[in-house]
Amino acid sequence: MSDAMVVVLAMMIILNFLVVRFVDIMKRIFLRKELLHKPFLFLLPLFFFYNSNGQIFPKKNYPKGYFIYPVDAKIELAANFGELRPNHYHMGLDCRTNHVQNRPVKAAADGYVAHVRVEPFGFGRAIYINHPNGLTTLYGHLNNFYPALEKYVKEQQYKLKSWQVFLDIPPGMFPVKQGQFIAFSGNAGGSQGPHCHFEIRDTKTDKVLNPLLFGMPIPDNVPPTIVRLAVYDRTISTYSQSPKLFPLKKIKGGYTTIEPVITVNSNKVSFGISANDKFTGSTNPNGIYEAVLYFDEEPVVGFEIDSITYDESRYVNAHIDYKTREAGGPFIEHLSRLPGYPEGIYKDFSGDGVIALTDEAVHEIKIVVKDTYGNTSTLGFNIKKGLIHENGLGSEAVSYYDQQEFHPGFVNIFENENVQLILRSEALYDSFAFRHSSEKVISSASYSDIHALESGLVPVHDNFTLRLRADKPVPPQLADRMLIKRTWEDKTEVVKATGEREWFTAHFKSFGNFELIADDEPPVIAGGFHDNANLSKASRIIFIPKDNNKEIKNFRAELDGNWLMFTNDKGRLFIYKFDEMCPRGKHELTVSVQDEAGNTTEKIYHFTR
Repeated sequence: MSDAMVVVLAMMIILNFLVVRFVDIMKRIFLRKELLHKPFLFLLPLFFFYNSNGQIFPKKNYPKGYFIYPVDAKIELAANFGELRPNHYHMGLDCRTNHVQNRPVKAAADGYVAHVRVEPFGFGRAIYINHPNGLTTLYGHLNNFYPALEKYVKEQQYKLKSWQVFLDIPPGMFPVKQGQFIAFSGNAGGSQGPHCHFEIRDTKTDKVLNPLLFGMPIPDNVPPTIVRLAVYDRTISTYSQSPKLFPLKKIKGGYTTIEPVITVNSNKVSFGISANDKFTGSTNPNGIYEAVLYFDEEPVVGFEIDSITYDESRYVNAHIDYKTREAGGPFIEHLSRLPGYPEGIYKDFSGDGVIALTDEAVHEIKIVVKDTYGNTSTLGFNIKKGLIHENGLGSEAVSYYDQQEFHPGFVNIFENENVQLILRSEALYDSFAFRHSSEKVISSASYSDIHALESGLVPVHDNFTLRLRADKPVPPQLADRMLIKRTWEDKTEVVKATGEREWFTAHFKSFGNFELIADDEPPVIAGGFHDNANLSKASRIIFIPKDNNKEIKNFRAELDGNWLMFTNDKGRLFIYKFDEMCPRGKHELTVSVQDEAGNTTEKIYHFTR
């Protein structure tokens, strides 16, 4: 290499270094709070070039090809990782089973069965397999496990005298090989149709990882669809308004708003989107993986759904516009992090997503949405500040008897002579004006007014303490039969209330309408059979317990004095399928049912098999 070429190369290296340093310095100046939204338009192309060469979110390096698809059926998903669900993110892949049950489910890799779960809701029947690479796979909504495991689980259920179990299984007791049959697929638990729920977890931390990052053989070359834009006035609570919704039109290179410039009547705004994604050849809409908000080409905030813990899953209520969804509207995902939401899936690049409009200039907003495979859609539009109205973009004025400001990050307490409400500092996501009203009730079972504590349109992250004062003396025989009943629209929930004399306490996770009631009415045992029945040709026994408050807490059956296992999938029916526990001959079956208040009904049946 000639001396001249060496000099030129050295100058290019020095120049490149100076340019990068200049951009870095100017970027720091540009991001100073007081200059965050000044239109340094002459720098925008440079910043865009700089950012386009950076990695917005760190690249994930998970082992590709280590796990195989777990179901012996056509490879097709009903739901992907991170989809939005009531009070939780969807934590895995829902693998279709051709709309039928009892398809073979296979171990995704070598390992050993570490846990088994059986429950009426949730996963229903699930297997956890630990693998040598430090990961665990989970298979849910199953029917029968493979014979050796099924036999072991049944033995443990009888040993524990409980159909519902979570079993820790010693390592090495049930080793499995990749592709080995482990169970039949089903529709057990909180499943709405036949499929297999599949998860990949970090064994040590129990953090759930996005299985699509592991190279699952599911083709996808389809970019996400962005359906609508939502704009929020962030000078007021997100729960005190309805967002302004803007329809979108598809253009070359992405999406934009129908209005060329959106004028907002606030100096602080944030954005949300409704979006979905589809796999190649599928018509089923799934959730999106990543979205990043840019203000004048500079990244402000974004989210990426690559891993979630079950402790974090309820934060979905801060990620979405909870009020709009609960009121019957669409899912809208916030492109801002609410104050009571830890970083979680969000990453703050230059703020939490709340944009301060400090001038009347037209500003460029860009929202880049990706799926797990990197297929990308972009929404671009312009925004400017208009006249600021006193009530903001969509605030709602409601008069209540009592109102008090509640804030995330603080213990919030509301109390008067008849009610006390205590929320922990982690309970709320956004500030709002808490509202209370009460209504008299004329009922022999009622022992308080109906207290409207905010509404079911404002989410709560964890249990809060509620104390209600009885408005008439509680008879001693009813002191341990007291409930606090919550109602909201068509939903009813009852919780055992503890206390004495006037004040009774219970814990809830949702606002609504609350009432202290007494319940001394025992549950009813329906179904079954008449006494002295001949069941020699029957294959099963079914009971349908019912209660006036819709809650059955405990069910127990004994055959000839020994505990007998009834299944309780989905919490509706209690079913016993005749097996070796009930030989031919005459038998006595005792069934006992208890409700939430502690009322118990017991019936004794005699039958011949």
